[in-house]
Amino acid sequence: MEQIRTKVCVVGGGPAGVMHGLLLARAGVEVTVLEKHADFFRDFRGDTIHPSTLEVMHELGILDDFLKVPHEKTPTVGARFGEFETTVADFTHLPTHCKFIALMPQWDFLNFLADYGKRYRTFDMRMQTEATGVIEEDGKVVGVRATSPSSPTPGEMEIRADLVVAADGRHSTIRDVTGFVSEELGAPMDVLWFRMPRNPADPDRTTFFFEAAHIVILLNRGDYWQIAYIIPKGGLEHLKAEGMDAFHRQLIQIAPFFRDRVSEIGDWEQIKLLSVQVDRLKTWHRPGLLLIGDAAHAMSPIGGVGVNLAVQDGVAAANLLAAKLRAGTVTDADLAAVQKRREFAVKVTQKMQVMIQNHVISPLLSETDDLKPPLPVRLADRFPMLRRLPARIIGMGVRPEHVRLSEDPAALAEPTTGR
Repeated sequence: MEQIRTKVCVVGGGPAGVMHGLLLARAGVEVTVLEKHADFFRDFRGDTIHPSTLEVMHELGILDDFLKVPHEKTPTVGARFGEFETTVADFTHLPTHCKFIALMPQWDFLNFLADYGKRYRTFDMRMQTEATGVIEEDGKVVGVRATSPSSPTPGEMEIRADLVVAADGRHSTIRDVTGFVSEELGAPMDVLWFRMPRNPADPDRTTFFFEAAHIVILLNRGDYWQIAYIIPKGGLEHLKAEGMDAFHRQLIQIAPFFRDRVSEIGDWEQIKLLSVQVDRLKTWHRPGLLLIGDAAHAMSPIGGVGVNLAVQDGVAAANLLAAKLRAGTVTDADLAAVQKRREFAVKVTQKMQVMIQNHVISPLLSETDDLKPPLPVRLADRFPMLRRLPARIIGMGVRPEHVRLSEDPAALAEPTTGR
């Protein structure tokens, strides 16, 4: 059995895990990040990189390089209720370097972070390595057990660490095997996730379409649309029973410019069901173990804030723990400080999401008459300054985090001369 010793073992190569591991490694803390897949290329729930995350990239000094990765800029977000169309969020007034949302496939975002991490000898990213359980001694988590076909001795391996950080998503293995219990907040909807070719004559901005009993979000990915089609919880079987032709007609009703290409969606295998859940742990930690990101709190897709809250968790945890990890003095109280720092933002954001789910999304999905825009939308249309409030909440979040850690030159894998 292969055995590895490191300061921190991060389980999960998503936004929270990679960002957290990268920041710790940059600060001189030895980190091993485990990602169970061989690559990042698969459909994710979140492809929106918000101004708060772009600000973190600026603070790391890598924003210019990051913006060279193909993406689409979204300075405003629109909404259409029947024939009424308006702007509901305007990011151009935010006090950030990037006054827009970057629409980018999450695999490109993660590949960029992982490649950036390679400049640090303290950053060890292990793909195709799946954590299966934790190692405990005297009531403390001291490492994880994992499997990897690419290890020197394929099969089981042990990674011993001063701290294990579980960032392995809403279906967290580490959370399950350690007995953490989540509080379910409920979600009345699911999301169908698929893509459609985009023509040059199509609209060019991200837009929410509201029709009677239908909500669709179109994300401009340049040469194609990424589409989020909102349905009532458990409603996929009903759609399938109505048939693909009926689904095509619904798409055309919502976005008539799809008429010439709706047949590109030929069967249900092209559509991925994203089951929406909103939950959070009462406690995010135990001795030797910290949970962050979706492993600690699964977010609703409302506002597209999940990726960015995960990044904020990773930044806050690194800020609070790096010095203690270098000194070898991390205690459970230090882990509790991470939860205390991030829990307020999570609770407030989830409260707003649940309120919108219950009082806006659910009624709209059951509406059969022609829709009229809600009062807040009509007010934002009449008074453009009101569009700044949702932009601030979505773009920056409740408690935006900033990089407080300096780069440790000794952590670099190569000399700084010429860089």
